[in-house]
Amino acid sequence: MAQQQEITYQYELFKCTVQEVIRPFAKSEVVHGALSITALQVKEAHEQERALTHDLMGAILCHSNIKQAYKQVKQNKGVAGIDQMPIVDFAVWYAENGEILLSKLYNGTYQPQGVKQVEIRKPNGGKRKLGIPTVTDRIIQQAIAQVLSPIYERKFSDHSYGFRPNRSAHQALKKGSEYVEQGRNFVVDMDLKTFFDVVNHDRLMYRLSTTIGDKTLLRLIRKYLQSGIMVDGVVSQRTEGTPQGSPLSPLLSNIVLDELDKELEHRGHKFVRYADDFNIYVRSQVAGERVMESVSNFIESKLKLIVNKDKSQVCAANQTKFLGYTIQKDGTLSIATKSIARFKEKVRQITKRNRGVKFEQVIADLIPVMRGWLNYFHHARCKSLLQKLDSWIRRKLRCYRLKQCKRTITLQQFLKSRGVDTWQSWILALSGVGYWRKSGCPQAHQALSNKWFDEIGLYNLTLNYEKLNS
Repeated sequence: MAQQQEITYQYELFKCTVQEVIRPFAKSEVVHGALSITALQVKEAHEQERALTHDLMGAILCHSNIKQAYKQVKQNKGVAGIDQMPIVDFAVWYAENGEILLSKLYNGTYQPQGVKQVEIRKPNGGKRKLGIPTVTDRIIQQAIAQVLSPIYERKFSDHSYGFRPNRSAHQALKKGSEYVEQGRNFVVDMDLKTFFDVVNHDRLMYRLSTTIGDKTLLRLIRKYLQSGIMVDGVVSQRTEGTPQGSPLSPLLSNIVLDELDKELEHRGHKFVRYADDFNIYVRSQVAGERVMESVSNFIESKLKLIVNKDKSQVCAANQTKFLGYTIQKDGTLSIATKSIARFKEKVRQITKRNRGVKFEQVIADLIPVMRGWLNYFHHARCKSLLQKLDSWIRRKLRCYRLKQCKRTITLQQFLKSRGVDTWQSWILALSGVGYWRKSGCPQAHQALSNKWFDEIGLYNLTLNYEKLNS
């Protein structure tokens, strides 16, 4: 208990002191010319700040910071790691073993457990490997990220938008639209090959050591970078890359790529980066090809990363996608063709006629998918597209409901119960065409009208798009 109180005291002291040191040299004041400082003063401030980070473990292991990390990991949900302990059991485990855990972390003897590897399918057909740490390691990493993020946040580029507080993909898209509207109609669209798998550990640790003075923390982070990966019950050692899926990975990726941001700023490029997805905006194809070659050389020779030349290209801005959108020549946003295709595929999976679930359940499954998709894409100019999608989804649902009737007599009785004339209901029920053709007939529209779909609570893309943009 005494050790915990001492750690809490050190954490509060650290927060107050570091703010006093960096406040006069904050980025916003320097950028806006509020102060005139010399390079020597900046260097001195940097050295003072690094000196304050010699005991960051005290701040990380503070009770309030661990509690906040636990809440965040619990909110993120996620499955258990290789130790099979679910998040709901951590509080009880920590009450019994917390003091031992904190002691090992503070004196540097803690050894992270391996990560469980899972593969998820990418939209392009490939597979993305995720490493799932144990709940304990996720909470420790989250606690580290909570302390390091404010330190690094003021250092990061204004052109970086991914995994940062008060920044979003929509802000990145807005900035890209501004560049295109200014006449930079060509984009250098660069893709980093398996970024999380090829990050050089030594370069990353060097970058961290220039800011962090706490050697115990640095050793702990290296341990996490090298955490073994369990595949089929066998743990293999990691020699490069960061475990994608851990709470610390987003911050580490931004630290790695901030060096790229600074280089592009130094060269005067107009660019936007969201995690490892970044576009550079230029005025001509020739300029874009020249930038592509020089930036690729920098990334591969200096950062030791790999540029995926098959997926990287120089093209007109409206010929590629960025964060699911396409930026048109006038700077307006539209939904990328692949994003539409992925959404329609999700709808097809939910409305498959052989699912064998109740119609009400199909509607319930559709609503969060439709709402989440529109909440992300409502910044696009797409009203006519949404009207077509609404119509298509309603037809998929009519098709599903008609097939549920199975027999001719059951279908006729259902149509009649929904207000269709007897002779009209028999015409459709006795028709030899498939259910998709039947779902487009007037009888199906009368029985399952647009108004009826609204009454049962089907999410309407067009109406909600108008509300979101009103």
